Amino acid sequence: MSTLSRIRRTCCPSKELSIVTLGVILVGIVFLYYNSGQSNSFSRENKQFHRNNVLEEKLKSLKDGRKQEKVEEINILSTGEVHPKEVGGENTPAAMDRELPEEINVIITFTNAHSSPSLQRKFTVTVTTMLAATSAPLALHILGDMESQKLAASIIKENVKSDNYRIVVLDIEDITHRLYDLVKDMQSKFSGQRSYYHDALFFLSIAIHKVLPAHIHRVIMLDADLKFQGDIKDLYALFSNFSATNVMGIAHEAQPVYRHQFHQYRSQNKGTRVGEPPPNGLTGFNSGVLLLDIDRMRSSAVYNSLITAEVAEQLKKKYSFRGHLGDQCFFTLLSLEHEDLFYVLPCNWNRQLCTWWKGKGYDDVFDLYFRCEGHINIYHGNCNTKIPD
Repeated sequence: MSTLSRIRRTCCPSKELSIVTLGVILVGIVFLYYNSGQSNSFSRENKQFHRNNVLEEKLKSLKDGRKQEKVEEINILSTGEVHPKEVGGENTPAAMDRELPEEINVIITFTNAHSSPSLQRKFTVTVTTMLAATSAPLALHILGDMESQKLAASIIKENVKSDNYRIVVLDIEDITHRLYDLVKDMQSKFSGQRSYYHDALFFLSIAIHKVLPAHIHRVIMLDADLKFQGDIKDLYALFSNFSATNVMGIAHEAQPVYRHQFHQYRSQNKGTRVGEPPPNGLTGFNSGVLLLDIDRMRSSAVYNSLITAEVAEQLKKKYSFRGHLGDQCFFTLLSLEHEDLFYVLPCNWNRQLCTWWKGKGYDDVFDLYFRCEGHINIYHGNCNTKIPD
């Protein structure tokens, strides 16, 4: 073979190889052209697809976590089979959306319930009407002994058709232990030994901000003898009416209870506002419905300096006061000198029905305390008064 022939075979590829090489080059050119024109669109589409997948996974995780949490809580408190509807509804986008808004934290006092069928019936009315009247998601904290908590969960499970709630287990022993010193002192000052309000649970509202988890910022605290005719989310909205110094919302007492309790002070201080009826009197309070701004209760130096046994004793002596109605007596005393701590709830959010003081020497002024106009959002069957059907 000549030298020229060897050079040609070494330097010049065969025809077939040249065609393959050309094809590869053309494909590369087309790919570069296509990619340079649409790379941004391709990137955006893939990023959005990735984001959607991540969002779906997060929503699914949140949904599964909330459902599991609810199953565990109900299993702790109640017996029997737990059905999907009772722990959050079907796994649909609509059901997921209902669980995502901020919950309203509701604490209901329900204690020593096993020995009181009457209290059980009242509690049933309270929770069924409250949940029937709202679409807001609620976290229900049952404030009572463990047996009463189990009974409450059973009552709710059997009677409530709504799925926009969850039951939160409160460790009552831990709470009362941590607040023992304060509660013990308040019990001795604002309840009789045989009083219904002697139970420690009726004093926890005074300092509950010290023991609730940090993620809880506002709470609606309720007695268990209520009937709702209004939406609890409208009650919750009243937090926005608080002044800068208000730490809680509470309604006036609807009878001349404190007019009587302060009779000695009133006789010595003619013209005082103490014990006078609304709207201008220092009427005193009823704590059946409370709006507690937990953050403000935590941060208020004034409020925290006042919730001591020493302050309570000083106020009792100054106003010649002897009360036995639990936390509301303490709040009433504080309001005489610190009105600005309290937002006065409209009477139709705590329409008290008790008329025990009528016919006991105050008939001439009774209606000044008892009168409540407008639509009633919450009936309060205090002193075992029958609530209208």
